[in-house]
Amino acid sequence: MEPITHLMTGAVLARSGFNRKAAYATLAMTLAAEAPDLDTLWSIRGPIASFQHHRGWTHTFLGLPFEAAIIVGAVWLFHRWRSHRKPAPQAAPTEPYDPTTTHIPPKPQAPIRWGLLYAFSLIALLSHLLLDWTNNYGLRPFFPFNPRWYAGSIVFIFEPIIFLLLLVALIAPALFGLINSEVGARKPSFRGRGWAIFALLAIVALWGLRFVEHAKALQLAQSADYNQALVSRVFASPYPINPFHWQTIAETPQFYQLATVDTLTEAVTTSTQADVIYKPPTTLATLVAKRSWLGEVYLDWSQYPVVTDTGTNDDGLTTVTFRDLRFFYDTPFLAGRENPPLTGIVTLNADRRIVSMEMDHRIQH
Repeated sequence: MEPITHLMTGAVLARSGFNRKAAYATLAMTLAAEAPDLDTLWSIRGPIASFQHHRGWTHTFLGLPFEAAIIVGAVWLFHRWRSHRKPAPQAAPTEPYDPTTTHIPPKPQAPIRWGLLYAFSLIALLSHLLLDWTNNYGLRPFFPFNPRWYAGSIVFIFEPIIFLLLLVALIAPALFGLINSEVGARKPSFRGRGWAIFALLAIVALWGLRFVEHAKALQLAQSADYNQALVSRVFASPYPINPFHWQTIAETPQFYQLATVDTLTEAVTTSTQADVIYKPPTTLATLVAKRSWLGEVYLDWSQYPVVTDTGTNDDGLTTVTFRDLRFFYDTPFLAGRENPPLTGIVTLNADRRIVSMEMDHRIQH
């Protein structure tokens, strides 16, 4: 998922009750919910290095305990800085007792519990892995013991419904707090728990619905007739907002058949020309490109790779493209047909030596 959804998920998780158990829970869980995406710092070394390490060890069960320790350590440093910065409390002047004065007790504060804060950070880190698993890019949670990529493919990488649920859970308590302050109601110490729990349960319910509809989309794609071709495997990618709208891939021995599936009406829509991707032939150029740095990384990740030799230009350079059919479809946020995301290009000279490599139109230097 995109970073804002991760950050809001951590904040909403904290409001669901964790912030009542330990001080700094909201800060720690919000940071932890996005911490695994620090692997984007690999982009400093270029687009292929970034692609290779994206959702790497920071997105594994092995890495989470270390990340939680880093998060708690950062919060502890913040607490130390804040404690030294805060002025020492001064004794209040003695005043004569006034029975007409209404005593307002101070607001209760959650105690500082570093052990609980570590456990809460782990929960927020796990939420990041869960959210990333729900889209079709996938992750390797058991790496390095198991290098397999896992992808639930039930939610688009940006899901407006989940985004709005989390946003409402964060904003609604403040809005209702303003209304209560106008009528003189007492301000609660920990606001928004009910809203947070509602948002999290609604997200789980949405996942459940999408999981069921994803299974229906796979079944419809498997049973459709593609000129009586034998289908070896199928895949379904989600569209945003509409849980009944899916893009499917059916693999046959000679070609890939793309289709749009509506699980509500059980309709499978295909175009004979536009939705048939024939498996490209293997050439000397594609063999060399597959053994390149980009090629090895791409084929390790891609589930439906299409490696194409596009021919030799006037300068004697041959271009080999790497595409993944899971992202070969259009959405309101993605022009997958005209400009497929996560496209790699390897350029070879006449001697079949690699001249350049690029990822998403960014050249690796």
